[in-house]
Amino acid sequence: MRKRTKARNLGVTILTLCHLLLNLLIILSCFVSSFYLLFLGYSIMGEAVEIFYPNGFSKICNGTTKNQPPVDETRQFDSWYEEEIDEDLKWSFALKSVLYKGSSEYQDIALLDTKRFGKVLVIDGKMQSAEVDEFIYHECLIHPALLFHSNPKTVFIMGGGEGSAAREALRHKFIDEVVMCDIDEEVVNFCRRYLTVNRDAFCNKKLNLVINDAKAELEKRTEKFDIIVGDLADPVEGGPCYQLYTKSFYEKILKPKLNENGIFVTQAGPAGIFTHKEVFSSIYHTIRQVFKYVLAYTAHVPSFADTWGWVMASDQPFSIGAEEIDKRIAERVDGELLYLNGSSFLSSATMNKTVYLSLLNETHVYTEENARFIPGHGLGNHL
Repeated sequence: MRKRTKARNLGVTILTLCHLLLNLLIILSCFVSSFYLLFLGYSIMGEAVEIFYPNGFSKICNGTTKNQPPVDETRQFDSWYEEEIDEDLKWSFALKSVLYKGSSEYQDIALLDTKRFGKVLVIDGKMQSAEVDEFIYHECLIHPALLFHSNPKTVFIMGGGEGSAAREALRHKFIDEVVMCDIDEEVVNFCRRYLTVNRDAFCNKKLNLVINDAKAELEKRTEKFDIIVGDLADPVEGGPCYQLYTKSFYEKILKPKLNENGIFVTQAGPAGIFTHKEVFSSIYHTIRQVFKYVLAYTAHVPSFADTWGWVMASDQPFSIGAEEIDKRIAERVDGELLYLNGSSFLSSATMNKTVYLSLLNETHVYTEENARFIPGHGLGNHL
């Protein structure tokens, strides 16, 4: 009887141990599964993984696998590009991917695919143009000067490496030559390869592409131009082009290269109610020291998060009205303009009271020794 009891107790003990072991295995399995899901969840919800592909592009990976649906991009973004407008103001874009990033001899370059503005070109951390609204900036930069000129044949573009300014100038049917002079060959080659919207412009026989400093190129050329365009980066401290906003450059180098009835136009930086004193009013006042007739005009560019300014100048008056502008658009320009017409241009040259008074009372003149600079720099948290 005692032997049977011992055997039965032993069997119970073995069975109990088996149950305990099985429970431990189940607990361990649950722990491993939970750890895996936690790790996977972190990959999806937390830091994005940047994967570089053989073609030189990169993509922000959200951690999805074959057995999981992709993350809903309308609700969540792992990566943002952040541009510092000022020390207390930033402007952020949700990123779908980083298509390219690199550096040239002169500047940092990035091509980003954003949720709101499509593909955007960023140079030295500052937004240059966005796929969905670059037409606003480039139509305003190029077409007014060419439309106010009675018969433009030749155009010289300072900068303009992405090709969009040349694209708009080449839409004018009677143009004979567009010279685009950019200092940075790597930026130009990059834009030729990846900005497909400008591919036809880069292949146009009327385009003369020159890699050189615009100041040096204008100095050595003997011919004059009907239109000179400043499609330059903003004057940033330490940047390559702030000297091309100075009075001495306008007076001694640029103006002598314009034909008698020639027109000069330049982008002139932010022109909003709070930002127009950074460089816009100063560029306007500096150009007034050199040309008889100077016209400032502005437009809101959504991807710049501000109103933007341009300044057009000549020794001939700007005296045509809205109807004549529309007539010249119809006669001279291939295709429809998306933003600009006669009425909108004339209204864009009317400043609000604050900006008007600032332009009227500005006293600063750009010189090499006394320049103003745009504040801020861009920062991508996954670039």
